[in-house]
Amino acid sequence: RILTLLIAVITLMMILQSTGHKHIHADYFMISLFSRVVQCSDKGVDRVPYGIPYNARYILLMNNHIDSIQLDLLNEYVSMDLGNGSESLPNAVLSPLCNLRTLNLDHNQLTSVPQGLPLSIKELYLKGNLIGQFRGGAFNGVSELLVLDLSANRLTNKGLLRESLLNATHLESLNLEGNRLKQVPRHLPRSLKTLNLEGNLILSIKKAAFSTLKNLEHLGLARNKIFKVAIGAFRTLPVLHQLDLCHNTLRQVPRQLPQGLHSVALSNNKIQSVPRDAFCWGDKSLTLNRVVVLFSFIRMNPGGFLPKMHQELGNIRKFAHLVKI
Repeated sequence: RILTLLIAVITLMMILQSTGHKHIHADYFMISLFSRVVQCSDKGVDRVPYGIPYNARYILLMNNHIDSIQLDLLNEYVSMDLGNGSESLPNAVLSPLCNLRTLNLDHNQLTSVPQGLPLSIKELYLKGNLIGQFRGGAFNGVSELLVLDLSANRLTNKGLLRESLLNATHLESLNLEGNRLKQVPRHLPRSLKTLNLEGNLILSIKKAAFSTLKNLEHLGLARNKIFKVAIGAFRTLPVLHQLDLCHNTLRQVPRQLPQGLHSVALSNNKIQSVPRDAFCWGDKSLTLNRVVVLFSFIRMNPGGFLPKMHQELGNIRKFAHLVKI
């Protein structure tokens, strides 16, 4: 098989050299024989190169000046990286690529999520763009999307519409870190297992904020401005394993944490109290394997916060350790 591929590559080079191909030279290709990857990054090209080996499945085109895409060259690709350069993609320009599984559009200058993307895409990366709005129509039909990264953009709550993720019914991982959200977004897919909302501008968590996300296992809320969490706001997440609330302005541990929680991080807050029903409520207690709580601005008055804290934590089964500062 490798010999056959080598012959094909040599033949391609000979054809390119003999025909004096104007679009791209043979030495532009860096080909991985085992993974069938074509490396065309940092070549200064303004269009997708011609003459790419017939059996290639992955093409890397980062850091170029591509402003148009010849679909006839890309029909068989399952992964495409177009990072660094594009300001926009014409609507539905990629929709014919029915084999595409991974699309990387990180670090471009896109102001909105491209429309009419192939329904076959399972992983879509849009980190580090200028996206302020996620309109409906990204997928015209039920999408197979599992992973969506929209971190480091300019999304606000108004920019995330009811129809934005309407067709992403299989989505499991959503990264919205480093945007401009002031509250937990509404209308998120019920299929989500991982939700990253770190580094936004969220001030408070309402009781029904996560009420529809029954499958959520990992939740990141660190580096926001959260000062208030409604009683039982996380209680509605029956399979939540990890919760990160570090670097906020909480003054107490949230009440009625989920009973399936394995790890909760609360470092760099202003916690002064642990409510009686934070870890233990009803007739059950949590089975936390680890609790990381770094307390600042603790009131050390006799008989005050610390004795009560130890009394409440003493009810947690399988408690491993507590870090206090």
